[in-house]
Amino acid sequence: MEATRDIGLGGLKNAFNTNNLISKTKGDKVIWALVVLLTLVSLLAVYSATGSLAYKNYRGNTEIYLFKQIAFILVGIMVIYFAHLVNYTFYSKVAKIAFLLSLPLLFYTLFFGVKMNEGSRWIRLPLINMTLQTSDFARLALFMFLARLLSKKQDVIKDFRKGFLPVIIPVAVTCLLIAPANLSTALLLGASCLLLLFIGRVSTKHILITIGVALIPILFLISAAVIRHGQTKNDEVVVTKKSSSTLFGRVDTWIGRMESFIYGSKDIDDDAYQTTQAKIAIAKGGVFGVGPGNSTTRDYLPQAYNDFIYAIIIEEYGLLGGAFIMFIYLVFLYRCIRIFKKCPFAFGAFLALGLSFTLAIQAVANMAVTVNLFPVTGVTLPLVSMGGTSFIFTCLAIGIILSVARNVEQLEGRTTAEFAK
Repeated sequence: MEATRDIGLGGLKNAFNTNNLISKTKGDKVIWALVVLLTLVSLLAVYSATGSLAYKNYRGNTEIYLFKQIAFILVGIMVIYFAHLVNYTFYSKVAKIAFLLSLPLLFYTLFFGVKMNEGSRWIRLPLINMTLQTSDFARLALFMFLARLLSKKQDVIKDFRKGFLPVIIPVAVTCLLIAPANLSTALLLGASCLLLLFIGRVSTKHILITIGVALIPILFLISAAVIRHGQTKNDEVVVTKKSSSTLFGRVDTWIGRMESFIYGSKDIDDDAYQTTQAKIAIAKGGVFGVGPGNSTTRDYLPQAYNDFIYAIIIEEYGLLGGAFIMFIYLVFLYRCIRIFKKCPFAFGAFLALGLSFTLAIQAVANMAVTVNLFPVTGVTLPLVSMGGTSFIFTCLAIGIILSVARNVEQLEGRTTAEFAK
């Protein structure tokens, strides 16, 4: 089969021609429509969630964050467009290099990164003075590398030494480097990878052993939270000391979050305050919502434009609006599974499925935190939360998925043409 032609410099120049944009836009049209729909929701939600904050910080200019979000969306759409033009086999070629580059970046971030929100998760990019959350790059690189390994080791994938160890070691190393600063991201990434390994025919016994090992620190955190709550349950105010300077400070933060999730908290500065405000927003929204721009909880809810933007959506558009957002992500996952089934090549199939899993799981985790079904994690709602480098990497992941869909579409077109002859 003739491979899809890779885009070159000439193709990049021609791509800027308006007449060529629509004709060159291929891939799953439903996914394209979902992307546009989510970005429109993002504009409405971010503008509403940041109105008061922008008025306070920018002397009455309430549109400043809206314009920033529009800029991020435009850049993100261009990233999706150019990424989907690239033959997806190119991502197999750069997968190993990207993964090996992500490890020192994670290591550097862990010890020398920018510390914000009690964790060192970012590095500051020179010249443009923006922060980059290296776990986003590492996640993308890991799934490209994992899809490459799974496609090459299908003949020995059931073997522990030849099949399982080569695919689980990159996952374990990446998650261990992310976990000290961002445990929730590491756990979600690990869960997405294990799900992909299961579909990639890795032995169920080996996966269960891995899950058992991963549950040990989680059970430790739960036990520590129960013990600490028992020791302080008679106090009038429970104060959780948090420190971002050491790993032990992060452990204390994790225990505090688990305690807040299980028992709630009397400390107004605790993470329970965020979930309480989110519940208030959901209660105010009811079934049909209070209407676009009429949220009042945005003035009290920390990270209303980011981690807890789903609460603002429910407050303004009601449970029907919240259910509609969930439906969009489910349709997105379904379309990606459809690409997986149709792709005749293992790398493309695993790549599209792996990236869709991590985006869908991230969305579910964000919404679960909002309704207090999951401890506070700090993960964003893909394509809806206010833009940043995480938004750009999400767009890149979708562009890669559409690259696989584009190849499948062209293959089906050639097959139909040959059958017609």
